[in-house]
Amino acid sequence: MRLLTPLILILALIIGLGAWTNDLLEDSARELSQQIEVISGQIAEESWEEAVKHTNKLEETWEKEARWWPIFLEHQEIDNIEFALARTKEYVASENSSLARGHLSELKLMIEHIPEKEAVNLKNIL
Repeated sequence: MRLLTPLILILALIIGLGAWTNDLLEDSARELSQQIEVISGQIAEESWEEAVKHTNKLEETWEKEARWWPIFLEHQEIDNIEFALARTKEYVASENSSLARGHLSELKLMIEHIPEKEAVNLKNIL
């Protein structure tokens, strides 16, 4: 019985930490996705100056929100997101609508995929 109690506490701590981490990932991903939607809308309206401003804001938000992601995620995924963000920023700056919207869509998909992939559930455990 003395061994069972600490094991149950450790298991509860691991599950709680996993749920908390996933909640933080979802909040960060949701905020980044909303900013991507704003940029997409501005590109559709051909408001390039606003799109550039919001792309810079997206990059700042990424740096702020995702600085703790490497603790829990593979570095390759983070690198892919940063590369897509850099390409998107340049396409927006050069006012290339189709490439900018395509890379924004790719960026949004990569960001939204992370909380799903890292969720603590039976699908990901088995």
